[in-house]
Amino acid sequence: MSFQRKRSRSAFEEDDLSSHRVGVAETLALLRGDDRSDEKKGSAPTNGLKREANDNDDKAGGEWQVAQPKHKKKKSNRNKKQKQTGKGNYPEIGHSSHARLQTQVRIGDLQGLVLYILADGPSPQWCSVRHHAEIKKVVVLMVPGLEKSMFDGSTSLSELAESDKNIGEAATSSAIPKSRKPVSPDEYYPLPLHEKDLPETLKPMARMFPHIWPVKTPGDDRMNRMHSPMASMLQAAIPKNQEDKDKNAKGPGPPRGEKSWENQPQPITTFLATRDQFSDNDYVLHPALLSTDEEKESEVSRRQSESQTSEHGWADSSASSLTPEPPRSTTYTKDTEKIDLTGGKRILALDCEMCMTGPNEFSLTRISCINWDGSVLFDSLVKPAKPITDYLTPYSGITAAMLEPITTTLADIQAKLLPLLTTDTILVGHSLNSDMNALQLTHPNLVDTSILYPHPRGPPLKSSLKWLSQKYLKEDIQKGGAKGHNSIEDARAALDLVKQKCQRGIKWGTAEATNESIFKRIGRSPKPGLPAGSEVQVPSRNTHNVTACVDWGVPARGYGASADICIGCSSDAEVVEGIKRAVRGDDDGKEIPGGGVEFVWARLRELEAVRGWWRNSKLKETDELRTNAIAGAEAETQVQADGIDAATSAENGSKEEDKNGQDLFAAAAVAHESVVAREPAAPFATNPFTTLNTTTSTPNTATINPSTASTPAILPTASTSPPRPTTLLHKTLTTTLTHLSKIHASLPPCTALVIYSGSGDPRELSRLQNMQAQFKREYATKKWDELSVKWTDVEEQELKQAARAAREGCGFVVVK
Repeated sequence: MSFQRKRSRSAFEEDDLSSHRVGVAETLALLRGDDRSDEKKGSAPTNGLKREANDNDDKAGGEWQVAQPKHKKKKSNRNKKQKQTGKGNYPEIGHSSHARLQTQVRIGDLQGLVLYILADGPSPQWCSVRHHAEIKKVVVLMVPGLEKSMFDGSTSLSELAESDKNIGEAATSSAIPKSRKPVSPDEYYPLPLHEKDLPETLKPMARMFPHIWPVKTPGDDRMNRMHSPMASMLQAAIPKNQEDKDKNAKGPGPPRGEKSWENQPQPITTFLATRDQFSDNDYVLHPALLSTDEEKESEVSRRQSESQTSEHGWADSSASSLTPEPPRSTTYTKDTEKIDLTGGKRILALDCEMCMTGPNEFSLTRISCINWDGSVLFDSLVKPAKPITDYLTPYSGITAAMLEPITTTLADIQAKLLPLLTTDTILVGHSLNSDMNALQLTHPNLVDTSILYPHPRGPPLKSSLKWLSQKYLKEDIQKGGAKGHNSIEDARAALDLVKQKCQRGIKWGTAEATNESIFKRIGRSPKPGLPAGSEVQVPSRNTHNVTACVDWGVPARGYGASADICIGCSSDAEVVEGIKRAVRGDDDGKEIPGGGVEFVWARLRELEAVRGWWRNSKLKETDELRTNAIAGAEAETQVQADGIDAATSAENGSKEEDKNGQDLFAAAAVAHESVVAREPAAPFATNPFTTLNTTTSTPNTATINPSTASTPAILPTASTSPPRPTTLLHKTLTTTLTHLSKIHASLPPCTALVIYSGSGDPRELSRLQNMQAQFKREYATKKWDELSVKWTDVEEQELKQAARAAREGCGFVVVK
């Protein structure tokens, strides 16, 4: 290799730069020692040109051509590839091989996909969406009970049935798979679904969806909690301003958008608790809240059974029920902010402290009552009629020495309060239901701050008074430590929260102030396919998206309240029909417009109920739905058992037997259809997961024609008779997947279908959380050797594992 000496600065300046300019390519060639003598003999400049080399290059000048930019060549190649694929503009959602996932897909990511398709959301980065503007409708299904382990082969259906056999009881840690943080891409990349690799029951999912996605439920790793999967999908967070992003602040931050908030003052009568809110929050109903004689008789009977009548020391105020005033006009001026927030009523804020006088029995030991101006009306200690077993001093602030000289009884407090509780008197407090139970009083006109300021994750959760005071009043209360709470301080805090609510407006302190319903956000967007510039200022069903919520019970009471159409159901079969109706629309178009709605959210719950994931509810109606769901699934399983017995009898009398068992299975299908119309079986016994008794009598059936029988999901094995009924879980899973197939088949083209489980198995998490809560309650008031629950690092690690397992859900996405 030959090297050239570097020129001096003066020599460089003396050279003719125009004829001796050295470029980067030539410099590299000189360093490599390439022969460039041919270019020094007077060749043409090479800027922007490329010369084709040939064997006679030294004898004759070569031909020069203009070098094409590389991006143009790539563009032409891309166009050729698009022409070869021939996919056109049909929409598609799937996994991209270029995606680089670093964590599991979250439920919020599924929400973002929906908002990207139908609203103003940004493009998702976790999946590939082609021609999203061509997607006309989106159907989102929540199906609790589905797990990824069903599809990846890590858990068989029989193992799931074994782990679910103790429904309604505490789940053991062995029933929950040991979860850990993702350590490989297999933990968060989608798993392809191949029909040949799945059991017969799960094969319908492979026919509809190309992948199963691991979907993570939101939660708190530090506190080992799982947040609501429904709120994660149906509540979209309003983007934060830069001023709201204060990461150094401790405790709850200030309300989002506080500086730009426009006050919409309302009188306190606007916020009176309604009859439904009384029932939902475990209040004893005042007679004035009952409108019919039948309701009054039913409530009297219930109160007698619960020992809540006058014979047991209870008293009802003489007040009549006030009707909550409708919200006032949304147009406000400085003069309207001077309205009388009391509405001409007398406002009393009260707070009570209680001590334990028996197992799960709390008795009144102190009451504080505050006027609207903050002055103390009275503050009294009360001596319970029963001996106190636990003073709960860290919470109540009551000690034995404080009550020793007290002679005031509960009857004295009732006699003092009842003259004040007239029709024009409104009681204010936080979680007043516990205070009214301790006072053994009922009053129809109440304002409860736990209702005015709902929990961010929705009911039945409630925000504490301490948290609300920090967030909205910027005050720290209940700092007494071992001395306990101060009832006067708590009553004033509740009163200040009510005053702020009246001054700010109805939406202040609710999810609408920091979050927005996905139904509202989608409803503000124009329908897919409208030409640019055709948006109108006033949304209508003809120009903007229409949304629907199909759920068990009364969806209008919950998240579905913001949907344009709500369809209540009492079974999964009704949910399927409700989805079909919402997507297709009514013929007359009176309730559901012709052509259907653009967005549907629905939930199937029978699998959730059978697996024991449907938690007990404070609402009697919800518990009845859960019980009916399990009983209905049990009845369907019994019907299948009778049908298979009929098929077995047909097998024994048949002269020819199909080797693959298909004829026998078709016989089971026809026999199943013949007994569907019969009365359902009796409700299940203690354990619905045990194998059913299949020795029932064979019903009379018509002649079976295997060629016309439909093919059910569970296939018998070769050289065997049709299988006996498996567990209730197996049957319910089959029925649920059949429902999903029907929904998929009923969707029109260019409809996106999103299915997500919501969460993993939450039972172990719930059991350990209850155990931890009981330990904390006892630890605050009892000695170590008196605790009935021990909580060590072993239980803490089990709680962490259960929280991770409960947050591991799954999802499916496809465009039909």
